[in-house]
Amino acid sequence: MERDGSPLSCTTFNEMRLQGEHFDVTISVDGVEFSAHKIILCRCSNYFRALFSSRWNTTETRVHKISGTSPEMMGLIIEYAYTGTVLVTADNAESLLITADYLSVMGIVGLCCEFLKSHLCLENCIGVWKFTDTYSCPDLRAAAWIFILHQFKEITEVSPEFVELSAKDLKDLIEKDELNVRQERAVFEAVLKWVAHDPQNRRQHIPELLGKVRLALMTSEYFLNNVKTHEYMKDSEECKLLVIDALTEMYRLTMYSPGDGFTNPLSRPRLPYTIMFAIGGWSGENPTNAMETYDARADQWVNITCEHEGPLAYHGIAYLKGHIYVVGGFDRVACLSTVRRLDPIQKRWQEVAPMHSQRCYVSVTILDNNIYAMGGFDGHARLKTAERYEPETNQWTMITHMHEERSDASATTLHEKVYICGGFNGNECLITAEVYNATTDQWTFIAPMSIRRSGLGVIAYGNEVYAVGGFNGLSQLRSVEVYNPASNTWRTISSMLSPRSNFGIEVLEDRLFVAGGFNGFTTTFNTECYDKTTNEWYDVHNMGVHRSALSCSVVPGLLNVQEYAAKRD
Repeated sequence: MERDGSPLSCTTFNEMRLQGEHFDVTISVDGVEFSAHKIILCRCSNYFRALFSSRWNTTETRVHKISGTSPEMMGLIIEYAYTGTVLVTADNAESLLITADYLSVMGIVGLCCEFLKSHLCLENCIGVWKFTDTYSCPDLRAAAWIFILHQFKEITEVSPEFVELSAKDLKDLIEKDELNVRQERAVFEAVLKWVAHDPQNRRQHIPELLGKVRLALMTSEYFLNNVKTHEYMKDSEECKLLVIDALTEMYRLTMYSPGDGFTNPLSRPRLPYTIMFAIGGWSGENPTNAMETYDARADQWVNITCEHEGPLAYHGIAYLKGHIYVVGGFDRVACLSTVRRLDPIQKRWQEVAPMHSQRCYVSVTILDNNIYAMGGFDGHARLKTAERYEPETNQWTMITHMHEERSDASATTLHEKVYICGGFNGNECLITAEVYNATTDQWTFIAPMSIRRSGLGVIAYGNEVYAVGGFNGLSQLRSVEVYNPASNTWRTISSMLSPRSNFGIEVLEDRLFVAGGFNGFTTTFNTECYDKTTNEWYDVHNMGVHRSALSCSVVPGLLNVQEYAAKRD
């Protein structure tokens, strides 16, 4: 891969080099000689500057022998000195970085670090992280460490480097709150795999390592069948005490709320990799500016409301390339065409290009890194128009109209297509659904749902489209139906625990969450989740604010996730 470097290139000197003119120094590496100009080498390297200005160097010294590298690497260094570019590949990145570090060619060091950072994968991330033990590349080291924390389970399954970690490195890794594991059993099984690689020398580390596993977060069935009875747990008094402490804490957690266990190292939840944001809504008799985040690992909501932000309801939100976009809505005065985005790292709001139409009760989704806004109500009529936003150009473009006017519908993306279901056309709640193909810019009706639904939630989950709850014209609904694109059919699954319309919906930790809404009598803060493996709904912790007409979005991989998660201290 050819990368542009700092402005070190000198066209004239490079032409002289290529024509063999006016060389004043020769670099010799393993018998291979490179002719060059001192001034060019000095401009890119403090090593050469020191070498050529040394008191041992004289004007007669034209040949400098350099050890500790290869002719191939030196050729790349000299090429970079003259052109400002270097060919960094997977095969040479580490060797080139070592040579550049040795010769103080910091421009190449930076390029190699960026290359290695962009090519981190399950198989090489530990090796890259260990590589930075020797070579000072703080950004690369931090990126590799974060990659390991975020992909821990997958790394332990496929990386041969995992079992080569030292006991200290493994302990430092598994004790971190940031370690991304949905089930603590993955950490326990990783420790077993590491010990099994060299049991004679590693069994001594078992008590210390297992003390870093959040044993009390495991299911009682797994703990009793796989941990308590394991031979390692019987090896030492320390492990036996761990079993007793874990069982005691598991019992205590069944009697008290999970938040009471945050100080116990055996039950302290890991930080979530993905956070769910719930923004705005209708609370009481007005729109609200309430903002909360949901920490699924701790089952707690966190209030992050910014008091200077205005109220908003019946809007759509979507997360794209580091920003949460808030689209349209109603601010208690008017239906809006405005679009704003939040950077959750910097915690800054920015207004971007407005839509062509005012849209509250709007349906929003993402396809191919573009935002789609469909239907809604402009203050006068229900809309069948739809438009697409491209962040790179900051422009909205109208796309083909839907077949029906739809406000209070809901949309999602599955298999490179946009699905929109239900809604209200100004006269009746809708039973119909449509799919959009961006390649042909065409909408097509799909099989209708089994029941009319307005104010429903639609979400892609497990390669199918879920249509959840809503209002059928008479009452709020608990029912849920699922669309299979392959068969163009709907089927009914378990109903929610509570009826609701105009709620937030998202998929988080491979479960489907619904939050808030209107239950037929009042707005609610109730939250529940659905697990497709059991076909059951479960109550989870309620939001802090009762509201309907909110919108939810999940944000993965936040480096400042602790600012949005439940406090662990």
